[in-house]
Amino acid sequence: MSRKITSFATTLLIVVLSMATFISLARSFHRPICSSSSSSSTSKHLKSRICPLWSPSFFLCLPTTPRTTILRQSHINPLRASFSSVTIPSTMSTSSDDNPLLKNFEFPPFDSIDAAHVRPGMRALLKKLDSDLIELEKTVEPSWPKLVEPLERMMDRLTVVWGAVNHLKAVKDTPELRSAIEEIQPEKVEFDLKLGQSKPLYNAFKAIRESPDWDRLSDAQKRIVESSIKEAVLGGVSLEDSKREEFNKIQQELTKLSRKFDENVLDATKKFEKLITDKKEVEGLPATALGLAAQTASSKGHENATAENGPWMITLDAPSFMSVMQHAKNRALREEIYRAYVTRASSGELDNTPVIEQILKLRLEKAKLLGYNNYAEVSMATKMATVSKAEELLEKLRSASWNAAVQDMEDLRQFSKSQGAPEASELTHWDTTFWSERLRESKYEINEEELRPYFSLPKVMDGLFSLVKMLFGIDVEPADGLAPVWNADVRFYRIKDSSGKPISYFYFDPYSRPAEKRGGAWMDEVVARSRVLSADKTSVRLPIAHMVCNQMPPVGDKPSLMTFREVETVFHEFGHALQHMLTRQDEGLVAGIRGIEWDAVELPSQFMENWCYHRDTLMGIAKHYETGEGLPEEIYQKLLAARTFRAGSLSIRQLKFATVDLELHSKYIPGGSESIYDVDRRVSEKTQVIPPLPEDRFLCSFSHIFAGGYAAGYYSYKWAEVLSADAFSAFEDAGLHDDKAVKETGHRFRETILALGGGKDPLSVFVEFRGREPSPEPLLRHNGLLQSAA
Repeated sequence: MSRKITSFATTLLIVVLSMATFISLARSFHRPICSSSSSSSTSKHLKSRICPLWSPSFFLCLPTTPRTTILRQSHINPLRASFSSVTIPSTMSTSSDDNPLLKNFEFPPFDSIDAAHVRPGMRALLKKLDSDLIELEKTVEPSWPKLVEPLERMMDRLTVVWGAVNHLKAVKDTPELRSAIEEIQPEKVEFDLKLGQSKPLYNAFKAIRESPDWDRLSDAQKRIVESSIKEAVLGGVSLEDSKREEFNKIQQELTKLSRKFDENVLDATKKFEKLITDKKEVEGLPATALGLAAQTASSKGHENATAENGPWMITLDAPSFMSVMQHAKNRALREEIYRAYVTRASSGELDNTPVIEQILKLRLEKAKLLGYNNYAEVSMATKMATVSKAEELLEKLRSASWNAAVQDMEDLRQFSKSQGAPEASELTHWDTTFWSERLRESKYEINEEELRPYFSLPKVMDGLFSLVKMLFGIDVEPADGLAPVWNADVRFYRIKDSSGKPISYFYFDPYSRPAEKRGGAWMDEVVARSRVLSADKTSVRLPIAHMVCNQMPPVGDKPSLMTFREVETVFHEFGHALQHMLTRQDEGLVAGIRGIEWDAVELPSQFMENWCYHRDTLMGIAKHYETGEGLPEEIYQKLLAARTFRAGSLSIRQLKFATVDLELHSKYIPGGSESIYDVDRRVSEKTQVIPPLPEDRFLCSFSHIFAGGYAAGYYSYKWAEVLSADAFSAFEDAGLHDDKAVKETGHRFRETILALGGGKDPLSVFVEFRGREPSPEPLLRHNGLLQSAA
């Protein structure tokens, strides 16, 4: 496997090296970023899918809020034969009578879990699991039934219950819930460490690998054994007692610090409010933004606020922030909001600077304990790439993208000058997004706000579901009421195969709720597909996913009207969900998104975005919410033409994030002569045409790497983008207008990329689908760069 991966990485880099103008090897638009992550970031499995920070102006997530669904507790599931409940041991029955975390459930009781349940529920569960672990260590044998199956049952109970608690923190945050998690988390981490550092289990896994039965194991089973051994070593199992104790202290502290970082970002974001009463100050803001600002003001006590007359409240939540940066003619307002945004969580009690310093210090210490030079090497130990290959790729892309980005800025200056803008000669950060939007409107005659009426959320979801039915032969149907939800706006869906049999479920939480819900867009697992955990022991437990966005809520009697980038975000997250839900992998430890190398896991999500430009798909989605009129053909053609607009700038910005990430985790010395902001500014000299403000503290809200799983891994978006573009090119080769060929290719994609999960190495899975190793050529072509690169 390593030889093939090295071959792929080398091939990719050689191709990149030969392309002098390989600018923006990424069509860096789409979804906003997720500025946050799950508190369970130390989990072995992928949690809280985060999306790239590469929207036209670096911002977070999507907008969103209300709709009513029917809620009822699901006591008896008629589909029990194909979906098993999460069974809590009967020894906990003393607490389970009134604690929903300790009851048997098929779907997490999100409507009844309260902060008061967390401490007693988790302590009872951890006590039982600790007893189970002690018993397993006594009786363990190097066999699948005596090692892997009981281990999967233990891990699953903890993953599901703790996952439900942390999910609620992400979507329904309260001080009480924070406090409960903060108190119980060290106990949970202590158990994680005890489990991960179990020498009897570690030795049993090694014995399986060395046994005569090794060759009889399936690819998936071998991957589980190999990854379990590697994870145990990275988890400190081989350390001497004193060093292991030190390692464990570091792990506890890192968990606490990541949670603190995340909370500071959320609190700093919701702390900022600007009330505007003068209509001149909001000139240029579209009707949707004014409606949202008035609705926000009304929720804050200004009951008579209207979109027409105000007052209007501006926040740093993505829908509000983006509207100001893109459309507000008031330059002073743009400056104020921009400065507030890039200095979030960088002062006072919410200052993340010391949190970052301590995180980086402890990560380096952890790496040294494990025998690595830096934390980036630890991160890459479980990825396809290496530190040097990732750095080489980023630098070649950066140098090739720079001139294009400089030209993009010059184009903005010339355009703003032609429009008589006083700031034309000194465009700065709070001008670029505004004038980019004006230039795009002028060049392609596309006004993103005017397109919103064509992209209502209900129509977008209908179109998305029609697409996956055609591609993968599945039906997505509403199942509201089958499972408890945490907010009235949350939808619940069932997925059926072509025979009508349920194969998976998912929750969809679409709208922004800045007072309680973190920003960003992400996918996460609720439960994974599993043979061992099936109810009847003959079938499998079906997978369930969360899909969370932050888009603009309905305003008045209008549905949620989406920007095109928000449409891309929904498609992106659903790509992640599909890989989790359409897996055919029955080994729970590598089913769905579990066990997939981090720099390959974005393949299905980025793949799905391509369909937003597919004519039949887009035209099926884009219907005016009032008239039912379809998107005019000329507008569709302009969207296609605008696909590579400012590609250099968008690419260079994403490359900055990835480069800063690697610099901080491979070269930065905590407490040394260079501060984290010195590193940021040094990297910016080569990745930002306009230098950052002296007070810019973007790092203080870079949750991808400080509160999520992307530490020394942000480059993964670029790596996976090559894979996803090449995967989509298989459909282009087959003929996008040939329904039969598209369906056949979709079936093959489903049976490989989506079905095999982490049970096979990602390069082998890709070759099985594509018939060859990946090529960057399709990505260059999609970005309009192939001709110039050649």
